[in-house]
Amino acid sequence: MVSPPHFETFFKQVTEALPKNVLLLHQDLEKNLRVALESALRRFNLVTREEFDVQTAVLARTRARLEALEAQVATLETAHLPTDSANTTKVE
Repeated sequence: MVSPPHFETFFKQVTEALPKNVLLLHQDLEKNLRVALESALRRFNLVTREEFDVQTAVLARTRARLEALEAQVATLETAHLPTDSANTTKVE
């Protein structure tokens, strides 16, 4: 989820950008805007940078392991393929 300092900074910028005549309703608007914004951010299903980096590392290790296994399978397939001379049979 988005960290509170980032959320507070964003929220402050939004409220400061409002016209001065709207500031009369500032408290009510602030409360409603905060609830709506928090709800919208929760629906985005955001993760922290640290969580993203951890998952990126897991994916990189998984890809490397997959490539190693693919190479191993290719080697085993090549080693166990019958040769052309052994594969031919005499047809009478």
